This record gives sequence, C-alpha cells and structure tokens, in this order.
Amino acid sequence: MKTTKNLPIGIEHFEEMRREDFYYVDKTGMIKELLEDKAKVNLFTRPRRFGKSLNMNMLQYFFEYGCDSSLFEGLSIEKEENLCQEYMGKFPVISITLKGAGSGNFERTRGMLCSIIGNEAMRFPFLKESPQLSDEEKEQYKQLVNVDTSGQQAFIMPDAVLEDSLRTLCRLLRKHYSQKVILLIDEYDVPLDKAQHNGYYDEMLNLIRGMLGQALKTNDSLQFAVLTGCLRVAKESIFTGLNNLRVLSITGVQFDEYFGFTDREVRELLKFYSLENKYDAIKEWYDGYRFGNKDVYCPWDVINYVSLLRADPEASPKAFWINTSGNDVIRTFLRMAKGGVKREIEELINGGTVAKRLNEELTYRDLYSSIDNLWSVLFTTGYLTRRGEMTDETCELAIPNFEIRKIFMEQVMEWFQEEARRDAASLDAFCDAFPKGDVDTIEEQLNAYLWKTIGIRDTGARKGRKENFYHGLLLGLLSHKEDWYIVSNAESGEGYSDILIEIEDERIGIVIEVKYPDENSLEIECQKALEQIEKMSYDAKLYQDGMTTILKYGIAYRKKSCMVRLGMICETA
Repeated sequence: MKTTKNLPIGIEHFEEMRREDFYYVDKTGMIKELLEDKAKVNLFTRPRRFGKSLNMNMLQYFFEYGCDSSLFEGLSIEKEENLCQEYMGKFPVISITLKGAGSGNFERTRGMLCSIIGNEAMRFPFLKESPQLSDEEKEQYKQLVNVDTSGQQAFIMPDAVLEDSLRTLCRLLRKHYSQKVILLIDEYDVPLDKAQHNGYYDEMLNLIRGMLGQALKTNDSLQFAVLTGCLRVAKESIFTGLNNLRVLSITGVQFDEYFGFTDREVRELLKFYSLENKYDAIKEWYDGYRFGNKDVYCPWDVINYVSLLRADPEASPKAFWINTSGNDVIRTFLRMAKGGVKREIEELINGGTVAKRLNEELTYRDLYSSIDNLWSVLFTTGYLTRRGEMTDETCELAIPNFEIRKIFMEQVMEWFQEEARRDAASLDAFCDAFPKGDVDTIEEQLNAYLWKTIGIRDTGARKGRKENFYHGLLLGLLSHKEDWYIVSNAESGEGYSDILIEIEDERIGIVIEVKYPDENSLEIECQKALEQIEKMSYDAKLYQDGMTTILKYGIAYRKKSCMVRLGMICETA
C-alpha cells in the first residue's frame, strides 16, 4: 500500500491538499447535507483545531465558478451526480476568514478588517469594467479595493463603506453573473474575542454587528451563508431578526461527524501508515470529544502525532494543543474557583464528571463575569466535553482525554506556584527549613499548601509514577530559592534521585525522595524513601560536587496529606 502521502499539518487549503497529494479525511458529505437541509444562514460553532477552516475552503472550491471537478475525484460528494451537476461550480463565492483580525487596539483591528474585505474584493477585478454594472456601481467596487492613482492599495474604508462592504460585494457579483452569491465567513467571532481582552469591545461589537447584519439580514443577493466560530454571540443582537439562522453547535446531531475525526477515520489513517499498534495511545490522548451523537478525536493532535511517529516510531504522545492555545480560560477559571468548585475540578482531573447547566449563547462581555459562565466556556472551547445525554440544558461534563488533563494539571501547577509566591515570607520559611533539618515546619507548611491547591491522583500511576504531580509541586515551591542549584530526576549513584539541592555558599546538599502509597501508611513509605536513598547512593553526586553536609528527606503524600521524615545528617570535613 502506498504510504508516501504527507500529513497536512497546518494545511487549510483544500486545493493544495488535493493537488499535492496530502492525506485527506473525506468531509465532503457536509456539502450534501447543506444542500438537502437548506437554511439561509448556517452557523457552525466548534472548538479551535477541529477542521473548520479546511471545510470552509472545501465549500468554496466546490461551489465557486471555475471549479476543478478533479479535486473531488474519489470523494463521497462525487457519487451525488445530480447535486454536482446542479451546484458544482455554479456560484460566485465570497470567502473570508477573520481569524487574523485582532490586535491591541480598535483602529488597527478595523484596518485589518478593511484589508481582509479589500483583498477578497480584488479577487474580482473584472467588476471594474463589467458591462453589467453602472458607473456608480463600479465606483462602489473601487471603494472596496481602495486603489489610489499611484496604484497603491490603502484599504482604509469609511465606516459606512466598511459596514456595507459584504452586502455591496454580493450585490455587484450577483448583477455581474445574474446569480446569487454564497458567503463564507470563517472564525467570525475572533475580532470580538480579541476586543474583549484588549478593552475595545463595544466599538468592535458595533462594527461586526453592522457588517454581518447587513450581509445576512437585508441581502437579496445572498444564496446562502456559512459561518464558523467558537461561540454563538446571540444576545449581542448580531443575529437579531435573522429568522432563518440555523445554529449548529457541538450539542446538535446535524453535521456532527464533519468536524473532528471519527474512530473509523482514525483507524483508517493508522492502517494507511501501518501504525495500528498506536491506536490505544491515540485514543487515550486525543479521543473523547462528543459532538452531537458522535465521539470524535481532535484532528490536529492525531495528525501531528502520526507525523511524529513516522519520524520516530517509539515517540510518546504529546500535548500538541497546548502549543496552539494560550489556555487563558483555564487560568481564569482556577483563579475564580473557590471551595466547592475546587472540589469539582479535582473530580474532573481525577477522571470523574460534574453536572452543570450549560449556556451556549454567552456573550464575550459576560464570559468571565461568573464561574457559572466559565463552565460553559470550557465546554464550548473543547476543554470539557459531554458524557451521556443532555436534560434541560444540563449534562455531565468531563475532561475529554489525557492531553487536556495534562494541560489542566500544568495550569494547576502554575496557578498554585503563583498563589504560593504571593506570601513570600511563608515560602522563604518553608524553603529555609530544609537546610535546617526542621521537619516539623516542613511538614506543617507542606500540608497547608496541599489544602490550598487542587488534589490530583496522577493516572500515570500505571507506569509507577503516582507521585509525579506532588514531586512537581514540591519542586515548584523549592525553586523559589533562586540561589539554590536544584535538579530533578538527576543521575546520581546507582539511579535517578527525585530532587537534589546544592546550597553552594554553605556547602549543604539535600536529597529528597517522594512517594505516593496506594496502601501502606505514610510512615512506612517515608522509611522506604530513606532506604532507597541509601541503597541507591543518591547522595553520591552531592559529595562529588563538594557538599560537606548532606540532609536526606523521605516525603510521602496521600491526597491532601503528607508526612516528612529526615534521615541521618551526614557531615564530612
């Protein structure tokens, strides 16, 4: 079987994917559903990295005049001969993406929108000379492309021109072709998201409302429109009065298989590249999302991991999503979480579910106004998913997979360290207790920290590393001492110690071994940790580096309790 196809990492251009023979998961069945179950305006809300942009580009290449039918050879839509004959290559198409329309201020973002509209209008230069257009209409076209006498493109449209730009372009194209227009708008809500974070939300809301309102509500030249985004911004009145708007969210069953990879599609991909033995790992890390009635994988993660495996068949899964998202929503969620919510986060991270009432019509203005809203944000953005059926907009929420769980754990760790460092005096006292051998202070303060943070039972325990999270938590606290040399999992003696510390000015070395017992008492595990330090000579590196006083600690955790024991202090001349 041919396995030379490249994987389409970052490829959102349908023609490039098909002509350059990238591996393509066939989503053209979406075209058939759009045409057979018609709505004037279709809004798809899905998390980032689930194939929205590629699907939009696929729609453009199917419907637009000049369509190359060879791009669709062998795909499911090719079998629909009547639909292809009636619709393929039969429409003018306006296609824009707003994913790059965001900056620190309103004027710059407004300029980006002018540029986006202007660049799209320039795909139709024949409108300048079209015999079907009046001189006034040709002038309207020139305002969209805004070409001055020197031929330079300025793209600074007056407000009235910008707000009416999409409807104007639709009208000009319809008159030229005597055919209504298909309008595609990808990531329509990105400018609102950026505006909310940068303090110009009301201005941007008015502009987007004007642009989309005129293009979608009062546009006689529109055949139909498709929009994508993360949220449905309904209460902001962007879509008010649009009677035939169809919202296709992640809870609906329509189109549920066209964003993300189904289990069958993942198995076929793995078989194509002879990687069937990696199915379980991919399922654990990247599956678990529930869209409508379909369980789906994040395609971005699957493709990246398969690409990594082709270069290194022994490569372990990675959290690829963390490199494409700022994860600000989790940080905000953790900062706002109090008592009961922290317990719910613990339940989620440890593989459980929580029942919540969801609101899929949030406004960007209200996203962070309450912890209740943040549950819905985490759901719509893919950090949480649904388990079971919804009842009166209430459902059981869960973390989808190991990748998102890992992101949660890392954010918990960062949040905890930020919280601990706010009380520098207490953190100094905690750290200083280690070279002093002050076990009581260490144990008391560490237990206090555990009660403040979110407890995690690391499911990596199957690999014998149940203490990973607590190891990392302690390491983060100790790193407060910037003049200490601290290493984790360092080779020393006959193995790898959990934590080694060198305090060079005082020539003090510290060895820490961490345990998380399943059954034994904390006391027994502390003694085991100390015995392991002696048996494996974990202090060898400290002696080699010239430390003259060595302190050895065994620390055992269970949920939010810990015990600390100090071994014999060793001193050399």
